[in-house]
Amino acid sequence: MTLAENKGRRRTRRGGTTPAPARNINYRTLRNPFPPARVFTDDRISAIHEGALSVLENLGLKVLLPEARALFAKAGAHVDDRTEMVRIGRDIIEAGLASAPRSVTLRGGARTRDVLLEQGSLVFQPGAGAPHVTDLVRGRRPGRGQDFAELVKLTQYFDVLHMMPPLVEPQDVPMHLRHYMTMETMMAQSDKVPFIYARGTPQTEQSFEMLQEFRGLSDEEFRAESHSYTIINTNSPRQIDIPMARGLIDFARAGQVSIVTPFTLMGAMAPVTVAGAMTLSHAEALAAIALTQLVRSGAPVCYGTFTSNVDMKSGAPAFGTPEHFTASVVAGQLAGLTGLPWRCATGSAANLSDVQAAQETQFGLWGCLLSGATVVLHAAGWLEGGLTVSYEKLITDVEVLQMVAELCAGTSAEDADIALDALAEVQPGGHFFGAQHTMERYQTAFYEPLIGDLSNYGTWSERGAVDTTTRASDLWQRILHDAPGPQIDQEALARLQEYVAVKSQAGGAPPES
Repeated sequence: MTLAENKGRRRTRRGGTTPAPARNINYRTLRNPFPPARVFTDDRISAIHEGALSVLENLGLKVLLPEARALFAKAGAHVDDRTEMVRIGRDIIEAGLASAPRSVTLRGGARTRDVLLEQGSLVFQPGAGAPHVTDLVRGRRPGRGQDFAELVKLTQYFDVLHMMPPLVEPQDVPMHLRHYMTMETMMAQSDKVPFIYARGTPQTEQSFEMLQEFRGLSDEEFRAESHSYTIINTNSPRQIDIPMARGLIDFARAGQVSIVTPFTLMGAMAPVTVAGAMTLSHAEALAAIALTQLVRSGAPVCYGTFTSNVDMKSGAPAFGTPEHFTASVVAGQLAGLTGLPWRCATGSAANLSDVQAAQETQFGLWGCLLSGATVVLHAAGWLEGGLTVSYEKLITDVEVLQMVAELCAGTSAEDADIALDALAEVQPGGHFFGAQHTMERYQTAFYEPLIGDLSNYGTWSERGAVDTTTRASDLWQRILHDAPGPQIDQEALARLQEYVAVKSQAGGAPPES
């Protein structure tokens, strides 16, 4: 009997052994267990959808990239190159929604890291795109290459974080070289699906080349399946700028995933009402999705939104609010009309990893869960409305995500779980600590907290009265020091490093705008 097999058996009070129920929950593949919530009736959702189509047909949106305008014009949209305005008929939108795939598999570096994007799937990502990081040891600071690498390692460590986001901007690396550094780090330290910034064709194509070569894929193999993704933010209200339009085109042509995400803050870049903000968000998302299908019918794309409100006293973004929650649920209702996998987000405007930060992130997370979101962004570590990623908050948020993952696994109610034998064994006024049913299951019956301390006050005090944030700080430091990385092909890594050296020596590739 192996050590693992021995751990899987429990000695009974009668001296024999019996197989113990295993606790082996797969955090890598989750399905949302909650029925979708509803804010508006079906007729009001239809009214928002019709309103969005009317916005595109009659008001239009500004598209700054001439090539994108030409694609819309060829499809029959009304294009004014002088004003850069594009008015898109509903026939173009309907055709785009019809050809966009309902299910997309993103290939990781290992098949166990593949991610299925479809309605009903549940995928978590940590906080992304922040210019700053913070932790208890080193304080708040501008993001650096070291921070990016450390956050990649932490994201790799937790199975409940399924895709690699941009995490933090390594500002000590020049922009014309930054994509080399981020791609090399992700390839060397993770086998999860990588993120690629849409910052112009030269950087995008070089990032594709690095990924393709590292994984040993031919041009045909790379384009036949999706191996990477990007986030496309429209410039609300009603504008798609050059890098974002360029990204939609480049990723669609290469068969890689674009997650279309209008960032609409009520009262700032969108109407002050939930219904008005979601009408704008829906219109912008539909237009961008349609563009991907004009480039390549069947191109993988995700519907998305990031809609919350602002503090009307200061104009600062707010997250984890009732309005944020409500907008997420409405987005889920609208995404249901499209049938596409879709992206939502939680987040926090708090400045510290404190009670406010935890409350806002969890409230926003439940909005995503009850809306049926496929991909939940900023689910761990996000602070200051996206200006900072906190190492400690990443850990404390992962605790919550793991508990959500436990809910996704379902709960057994077989005859043995109903426990009639245990109920018969324990007499009135007794306890179940020593019952055979308990003894066979106690080591695997419950979720074991990652950093939560369930001891009583006296025991906690005797152990040093360590608070949760400090325990989180200790954990991320241990992970960075001790956790092994994935199995990496060292020859492929050497080729990638040579590519980076040659391209860097040649001057890199500046972003386009």
